[in-house]
Amino acid sequence: MRKKILITPRSFGSIAKEPFEMLKDYEILKNETGHPLNENELKELIKDVDGVIVGIDKLTKDVLNKAEKLKVITKYGVGLDNIDVDYAKKLGIKITYTPGANKDSVADLVFALMLGLSRDLLKLDSTVRNNKWNKIIGTEVYGKTIGIIGTGNIGKCVAKRAKGFDMNILAYDINKDYKYAEEIGMKYVDLETLLKESDYITLHIPLTSDMHHLIDEKELDMMKPTAYIINTSRGEIINEEALYKALKEKRIAGAALDVYEVEPPVNNKFLQLENVILSPHCGASTKDAIFRMSMMAVEGLKSVLENKKPKYLYE
Repeated sequence: MRKKILITPRSFGSIAKEPFEMLKDYEILKNETGHPLNENELKELIKDVDGVIVGIDKLTKDVLNKAEKLKVITKYGVGLDNIDVDYAKKLGIKITYTPGANKDSVADLVFALMLGLSRDLLKLDSTVRNNKWNKIIGTEVYGKTIGIIGTGNIGKCVAKRAKGFDMNILAYDINKDYKYAEEIGMKYVDLETLLKESDYITLHIPLTSDMHHLIDEKELDMMKPTAYIINTSRGEIINEEALYKALKEKRIAGAALDVYEVEPPVNNKFLQLENVILSPHCGASTKDAIFRMSMMAVEGLKSVLENKKPKYLYE
């Protein structure tokens, strides 16, 4: 009998046929709903599968309890906050992931959002579409100070791009990479210094209990009134209510969000504001990243199911 796998990310294998060709010996269940699977949908689909390639769908304890045959969970990406990792380990389920696969795509989006904020691109576009010819005054990114919170793979890629803009690069991280900082010209500082001195602040940290609402009213009040904040990490890292107030009261210049506390952000109050750019959790949504994540996810899943050692096993 062929092993059965569930694939929840809708973009998996959408760029090239190789990922599905590598899985030709498996029975495949695909997410055909057009949205991330909810808990009830996952409970039904996961019952008799041997492996799961999962995106942002939540593999909770209740879901995992229904997965009687599950041997491996492969994260299509890097953040594991949507997986009950401890309970999965308790059940003997191995977890693999795809580190670095989307780092350049996310870093590119950070700079797209940063430039979009600084030059008010949404307003420029709207002006012309509405048959107006107003000059919108923006600010330069070149030579400004960027504060990078989290210097893992993505944070490092953002720093590399910032160097090309001749920016003053500040960083905050519990686990510091001083060697890379010296190579790129990045300076580690405490969080308060970073918040007070940065013109652009970008978040690249995993969501843990310690990082929940790391950016709250107190932290937002430390920022310059001319500063912008960008979040392509996880929505819960910023207290959205506090950020909404800061933006509405113009205590900071603006924000760009690719992630939200509740996704999708239906009826979210940010929709009412003009000084925020919103995107639909698509930092990794490039052809390049999708191909890399798909191939790496297949390698991890097949390795476990074929009793081989995966390249990227979460331990």
